[in-house]
Amino acid sequence: MKEIPVYLFVGFLESGKTSFIQETLQDPQFDSGDKTLLLVCEEGEEEYRPEEFAFGGVSVETIGESSEMNAPHLEELVKKTGATRVLVEYNGMWMIQELLDAMPRNWVLYQCIATADGTTFSMYFENMRQLMLDKFALSELLVVNRAEAVRSDEARQAIHKAVRQASRKCDIAYEYADGSVEYDEIEDPLPYDLEAEVVQIADEDFGVFYLDCNQNPDRYDGKTVRFTAQVCLSRRAGQGAFVPGRFAMTCCVQDIQFVGFPCKYDHCDQLTERSWITLTARLRIKYHPLYRGEGPVLTALEVGPAREPDDDVVTFS
Repeated sequence: MKEIPVYLFVGFLESGKTSFIQETLQDPQFDSGDKTLLLVCEEGEEEYRPEEFAFGGVSVETIGESSEMNAPHLEELVKKTGATRVLVEYNGMWMIQELLDAMPRNWVLYQCIATADGTTFSMYFENMRQLMLDKFALSELLVVNRAEAVRSDEARQAIHKAVRQASRKCDIAYEYADGSVEYDEIEDPLPYDLEAEVVQIADEDFGVFYLDCNQNPDRYDGKTVRFTAQVCLSRRAGQGAFVPGRFAMTCCVQDIQFVGFPCKYDHCDQLTERSWITLTARLRIKYHPLYRGEGPVLTALEVGPAREPDDDVVTFS
């Protein structure tokens, strides 16, 4: 079955999603020769102008309810339009996982771009943090429109920090009313030395380590790491393995979840669930069923008891 590339555009109402997609479809360079299905999942004040698209073969379909976001319906729309490429203007109030769970098997997410309004960014982030972090986590780029409202160093630092709570790979672009664009150039140095013989991960830095390791796995392949973790004796880790990790919070107490890595260890039977350990392990990027593909897999070199950190919940920033 031929793969159908999916281009996902996320953000809240009035964040500029429609304008961004309109400009994309007006660009002749975006013409791949494919029939394109544009799924609109929320109605804003601005409407699409198909007569200005740079190429034909674009069908616009509306999904008004999240219940309509299911594989049979999406397959029906593809069959109806003959599309071999899909663009999605996603509803900002829906979690992205709903779309990922609903996508037909041959749909492949190619790119995710987020948009935000500089005049309302801080308000939305304060009141809808979880929804915004959900969008940043998968996005390759955040475009902040009406950037005149966030010119100060303080405002830029706040946006940068907000995005980095969800992703260390998402670029940030600031677009002004005259069409000019400025890019975020704030550096993100890691709080530990990746060139050390043993990479020491401080208690408060586990969230950054976990996030960066999953988003930039190649830089960790073959490294020896040491960190404090809780023991999770999960069958999903496989025989002779456990999951050392931490409870992490992305936005609020209700969002706390356990995150960690599968770790091979010959003496798992000597470990106690939820106990604290200091782990020294070799990290390799390889296949593991937990990832349904390749990901960070640890092999324990040393395991010893540890004191519970002062703050047992970590964040990703």
